[in-house]
Order: sequence, then C-alpha cells, then structure tokens
Amino acid sequence: MGFLHEGHLSLIKKSKRQNDVTIISIFVNPTQFGPNEDFAKYPRDIEKDVKLLKKYKVDYLFIPSANKIYSENFQTYVEVNKITKKLEGEFRPTHFKGVTTIVSILFNIVKPDIAYFGQKDAQQAAVILQMVKDLKFDIKIKICPIVREKDGLALSSRNVYLSEKERKDALVLNKSLKLAEKLIKDGEKKSAIIINKMKEIIASVGSSKLDYIEIVNAETFETLGDVSAADKIYILVACKIGGTRLIDNCLIKN
Repeated sequence: MGFLHEGHLSLIKKSKRQNDVTIISIFVNPTQFGPNEDFAKYPRDIEKDVKLLKKYKVDYLFIPSANKIYSENFQTYVEVNKITKKLEGEFRPTHFKGVTTIVSILFNIVKPDIAYFGQKDAQQAAVILQMVKDLKFDIKIKICPIVREKDGLALSSRNVYLSEKERKDALVLNKSLKLAEKLIKDGEKKSAIIINKMKEIIASVGSSKLDYIEIVNAETFETLGDVSAADKIYILVACKIGGTRLIDNCLIKN
C-alpha cells in the first residue's frame, strides 16, 4: 500500500534477483479498512516511493485509482471463509474480504508468475495461499521474512504514528516473542504458560492494550494448546500502543 520501507524493499530485492521482470503495485485499498479504521490518514508518499523504485530499477509501477479498480456498479467480492474468522478477522471482520478481492483483481490485471508477500502479515499470507490454492491461480506465492529495526521493532508503515515514547514501548512486542522462543527452546510446551509470560511483558508498559496473543499451526491457523502439535507454528501478537495498532509474529519450526 505504498509508503515504502525496508520491509517492502526486501521483497523487491528478492524479486529482482529471481525474475526477469519486476512489477510493483501501489494501491491503498479502501475495502480492507473498517469504518473506524485509518484509511483517510493512512500514510502516503507517492513521490518518495517513485524515487525509491527508480533507484531499485523496478521495471513497472502500477498505481491504479480507486474508481478504476472499483467501478460504480462493482458487485463481486472474493472471500476465504474458515481461516479469516479468527484473530485479525475477529477484530477486523471485513478486512480479509477486502484483501482477497484486491489481490485477486491485481493478479488478474498483472498476471504474475510469482508474487511476494511479507511474513509480518502472517495471517494475510495464509489467506492468500488458501485463495490461490482454492481458485487455481497459476501463481507461486513466496512469503519473505520480517524485516526489523536494529532494536527489534518490526517495520511497518504505521510506525510513523508512534510518539518517541510509544516507539520505545512498542519494543515489548518483539521482547515478548523473543521470550516465547526461549521458553520453547528450553522445553516449555504449554501454549497457555507461554502466552501468560508474554502478556506480563506487554502489560509492563502503560500504553499497551492487547488484542490477542495466539499460538497456531502455521499452515491451518488452528489454535494449539501444545506447541509440539505442529511441525511449524506461528506465535502471533496484535496490540495497540497508544492509538496505533501493531502486529508481530515469529515462525518456529519444531
């Protein structure tokens, strides 16, 4: 959705290395924002984005207008059912319907062989993988690792909303994930114990308001009571720091 940072650029670098042609789309998609979310104030800087993309020698930049994507009589939406009903889907009930609709539209316009998405939006990536599988899109989806600041904060366009103090407070998300990784490495198997320890860290800053912490099967997003119950797991956290909602996660292979 633009306002490019090193996380986005890591996807571009990978595409440039692995493909003959790299196409970037920038579109702040209105249908994936709820009525009380930040569509109007979502950060945008197209001029800066264009300069960056020229520097990285991207082959094509596609910036459609909203009325070109969603015509006046637009009626058709794409929706993945099961995996979208929990976690982000619970807190943002219309979000994934907007995501899968716009991604399917962009796939149909651009017709890529490979599409790159970031792991930071882990549930979104899982939803897109399910959509591509179910609707038989002839596209390979590649999920690329989270890119972080030196202090561990996951890069996000929304980080610009954070005050200096909130920026420091936001580090509790990654700290809680690091603790979870250590607990699992040291032999802890019970999700409830790991989650409670994570909650303690996040509650240590007054600006935090936790939406959820969940440990899930990385493929199905089924909730796990025991972290050894799947070969790959995601530990997922969503939390408001001040007025800014942030998400983060870590992927663990058992």
